[in-house]
Amino acid sequence: MQNKDDEVLQIFRESGALLTGHFILRSGLRSGHFFQCAQVCQNMEKVTRLAELLISSLSAEAKACDTVAAPAMGGLVIGQEVARQLKKRFIFLEKVDDKLELRRGFKLGASEKILIVEDVITRGGRVDEAIAKIKAHGGVPIAAAMLVDRSEGKTSFEIPHYPLIALSFPTYEADNLPPELAGIEATKPGS
Repeated sequence: MQNKDDEVLQIFRESGALLTGHFILRSGLRSGHFFQCAQVCQNMEKVTRLAELLISSLSAEAKACDTVAAPAMGGLVIGQEVARQLKKRFIFLEKVDDKLELRRGFKLGASEKILIVEDVITRGGRVDEAIAKIKAHGGVPIAAAMLVDRSEGKTSFEIPHYPLIALSFPTYEADNLPPELAGIEATKPGS
């Protein structure tokens, strides 16, 4: 029987979502690996399976959320599928001038319990931003879940977080690249 991490990596590889090269991450860091989750999100059977696996890793408290919220763009598809499987309301935060905002008439009730779902984190900036924005609108962030945590164990939040898979692909500052990346033109595939 295949273990969870192997299954998740196989899904990413089969869908062409795990890329190798020289990439500029949304965080500004550089890496030889990139998760283009949009590739895996084209196939709803794979999204359904990833959401099942992600939900199975959540605590009972996280599953008891009132609403699932996802930062746009990366978390939209997986967030909506997690909400569907949990039978919860789904909302999203979108970028306005590169800052997350709650728009489109979405409202949060007083003390509404929110599960944040993201695709990939490196430093966790969008999750932190989502936590702050949800609090500012009266919601209570109770947990965050993500498909991939590539922070090498360096990211922590004020709420519990549940990565489906944690991978330690190293990241680098642009002025401190290893020779194998320095010789490859950097690309920014989008997040």
